[in-house]
Amino acid sequence: MKKIISIVLSVLLICTMCLAFTGCGKNDKITIGVCQLMEHESLDQATQGFVDAVNEAMKAAGKEVDIDVQVAGDANLCTTVINTFTSKKVDLIMANATPALLAAANATTEIPVLGTSVTDYSDTFSGSIPANVSGTSDAVPFAEQAQMMIDTLGLQAGDQVGVLYCTNESNSLIQYEAVKALFEAEGIVVVPYTFSETTELQGVVTNMASQCKAVYVPSDNTVAQNDSIVGTICGDMNVPVYTSYGGAVCYASLSIDYYQLGYETGKMAAEILLNGKTPADYEIMTLVPTVTYNEELCAQLGITVPEN
Repeated sequence: MKKIISIVLSVLLICTMCLAFTGCGKNDKITIGVCQLMEHESLDQATQGFVDAVNEAMKAAGKEVDIDVQVAGDANLCTTVINTFTSKKVDLIMANATPALLAAANATTEIPVLGTSVTDYSDTFSGSIPANVSGTSDAVPFAEQAQMMIDTLGLQAGDQVGVLYCTNESNSLIQYEAVKALFEAEGIVVVPYTFSETTELQGVVTNMASQCKAVYVPSDNTVAQNDSIVGTICGDMNVPVYTSYGGAVCYASLSIDYYQLGYETGKMAAEILLNGKTPADYEIMTLVPTVTYNEELCAQLGITVPEN
């Protein structure tokens, strides 16, 4: 009898263990932490594209995923958000914008990190991108952007173009230096109009619009979040605004689709999480930009929109 009871108990123990392991498998969700620098249209679209791509891939694979999206609101708070993700030991971190990417790379060398809405990864990491980092870049051909402004506005040597950016964003400085060299090669005067706090923006933009024939805005998150101020002031003073990210205040742009940028990042994430890929398997991806014109704004200044 004792032997029979012992056998029964052993069988029950094995069954219990099997059920426990099966239960763990069912509840073993893939976890992803998304740190977005701030709320504005371009970054919002990139995050949505990422989430959609990951969810589609996980559904097709029959996997459960928990995507925790956190908007830091300020560069200094990205570290706090990222530390929350690392303490939870998420399976992957998506960093939307340069400060978020830097915070993630500084916090972990083990968790895969994918960036998006980042212009220059090499410059961000001083030429040495960490092995656990890859992603997508929102860089666009600066020469083509500058030439588009020259052609559509008929800019000539001696004309002055203002470049507006926040000094807290390193990628904006990179873009300023690039377009500066291109414009100055044509004899066009380029003047930086910078600010560090948004409270300074209105005064800086008013000054810029009174002095420049046109304004160029790089993919600067702080400006993009407040570009209605730029559009209102420059519109009242009939100064055209060109941006590298599009937007409602932009007369014309050579820009990329940020939703698609995030979507491509999400596809990378799915390959890493489902198929054993690592960030080191991926080169930084860029998208082919498209030219868009705001016909209503162009008409106000008599700018002719090309037919093709």
